Amino acid sequence: MVSISSGSVPIDLHEWISFEDEHTRRTWVIDATFLRSNWSCIYGSGCKGVHDDDTTHLAEGCCSHGAHFIDDADVQTVVQSAARLKRRHWQFKKQGMRDGFLAEEDGATTTRVVDGACIFLNRPGFEGGVGCAFHHAAAESGERKMDLQPDVCWQLPLRLEEQTDDHGYVTSTLREWKRRDWGPGGDDFHWWCTESSDAFVGTRPVYRYLRDEIVEMIGQQVYDEVVTLLERPKWTPLPHPAARR
Repeated sequence: MVSISSGSVPIDLHEWISFEDEHTRRTWVIDATFLRSNWSCIYGSGCKGVHDDDTTHLAEGCCSHGAHFIDDADVQTVVQSAARLKRRHWQFKKQGMRDGFLAEEDGATTTRVVDGACIFLNRPGFEGGVGCAFHHAAAESGERKMDLQPDVCWQLPLRLEEQTDDHGYVTSTLREWKRRDWGPGGDDFHWWCTESSDAFVGTRPVYRYLRDEIVEMIGQQVYDEVVTLLERPKWTPLPHPAARR
């Protein structure tokens, strides 16, 4: 048992909401503190990246490593999306079409890394615009970027974990993505957005700001229940640790 001395405050203190879904034999566990926070993506507006040092100038965000695919359907989404990208969307289209844009890392399929970052990341100076090639294509066509990208890319900084017990009952946990979720290398990051007050500057709570992403991950019915619980009256929510600093 881990003990906390009297009067001390845990470093990463969050409040959680949980409720049962009898139809699917599932318990939902929701990180209320993060979903009610005003975190927002600050790519291009102060994001320091995920290297060992501050690499704001590289404008790589969390795209310095190849995206790890979740399953074959995830891979096929990107294969089909990549075929639609034009040169104005994708800086490395020639290399990607000629040499491929998929790779393998420790037995997992990933996007290929070119010049130190994901092959789908346009670098500063590219006339089509810096940032994810899929973002540019989606903005031009009016589509959702999540329908073109690898799953992990549109889900960040959310993480959905599912555990099944010996009796087939599932516990699904929706929470913020932490350093540890990147594996051993996450501890070496110079900066990570969900633990920095720099990124808690949004004008809407995360459950509104990332509504489409959350609905895609947990479904509309569960999302509606989450909103009802998060917006219940006479509840003084706990501020996010990064915002309390």
